[in-house]
Amino acid sequence: MPSRLMTQAMRWFGPSDPIPLAHIRQAGATEVVTALHHLPNGVVWPRAEIAAHRALIEAAGLAWTTVESVPVHEAIKTAGPERDELFDNYAATLRHLAAEGITTVTYNFMPLLDWTRTDLAWELPDGARALRFELEAVAAYDIHILRRPGAAGDYTPETIEAAARRHAAMDDDARRHLERTIIAGLPGSEESFTSGQFLAAIQTYADTGPERLRANHIAFLEAMCPVAEECGIQLVVHPDDPPFPIFGLPRMVSTEADVTALFDAVPSAANGLCFCTGSFGVRADNDLPGMVQRLGSRIGFFHLRSVQREPNGAFHEAAHLEGSADMVEVVDEIVRLQQRENRSIVMRPDHGHQMIDDLTKVTNPGYSLLGRMRGLAELRGLERGLLHRKANGR
Repeated sequence: MPSRLMTQAMRWFGPSDPIPLAHIRQAGATEVVTALHHLPNGVVWPRAEIAAHRALIEAAGLAWTTVESVPVHEAIKTAGPERDELFDNYAATLRHLAAEGITTVTYNFMPLLDWTRTDLAWELPDGARALRFELEAVAAYDIHILRRPGAAGDYTPETIEAAARRHAAMDDDARRHLERTIIAGLPGSEESFTSGQFLAAIQTYADTGPERLRANHIAFLEAMCPVAEECGIQLVVHPDDPPFPIFGLPRMVSTEADVTALFDAVPSAANGLCFCTGSFGVRADNDLPGMVQRLGSRIGFFHLRSVQREPNGAFHEAAHLEGSADMVEVVDEIVRLQQRENRSIVMRPDHGHQMIDDLTKVTNPGYSLLGRMRGLAELRGLERGLLHRKANGR
């Protein structure tokens, strides 16, 4: 049986992305993962628009089999009165995507915010820039700028004290910058807010605690998985980023137990996982290689990156083979999975550093070209080295 390699992809945000498709191809990717980002949440994606998007990609010599992402409308997450109509729209979008050759659809079930960071240009010792998350910065915004009722009850006394010092040291520009960084929308996020809008949106989750959010997630899967099965699509859920509650909002895809609960509730093969080593890796209690081994049959897409965990709940994006994750062991388990199941799984290097010439260019935070190209080269070399060692009985 021939060795199976991961399918190497990069994320592309469409024609407005400062990284052109030609550069993605030159970086070594054979596919892109992308979406129709210009369409509002909850509407049906027209087949003609999907076909036009695919034609652009294929004209550049690349393939498109994985969507990232078809957003789940907030009214689905809260079981709002328009949920059934939104289910119908989502099902129609899945059918249109399948008709255009899409086999994997990524989504997440995080309330209101997608991925969250507090610094989009944190300087590393080598001069490159990374994304970073500081819990005390979140607390400073939550307690002193957003002024969410009851916010202080979600933090330790030490974090509250540090947040007060942090807020007092910021001028108005720094406070506005922190606000924009947290809630103005990051690449791939489909929503953005002002603080007033965000505070009002949080109130829509007043009756949606952790168990209700999980129940609503299961209801979504029960409605969508039969459609996905029918048209040959696997739905893959992206884990929470970061993998714990923030702003009083529950998050329920943060651990192996969370994912297993979803699989047990909806055992359909169409109910899959986008395994993000960075999101899961923020928690030291997530055993990344073991999770790949145990959840592997349901994994349909990999985001490979490593974070460096710091004290007091902070973390930053490390180089792809460094940081707190044992990426050698993770990729070794992926190699075993692909050989065991005789399939190639789409992988993209996630959240590269802004570095070299990209430091002087306009880039989407986390999605500059050179940092991701470095990550792709390192991960590809690691995978091939592991395969070579196994082929030679070592």
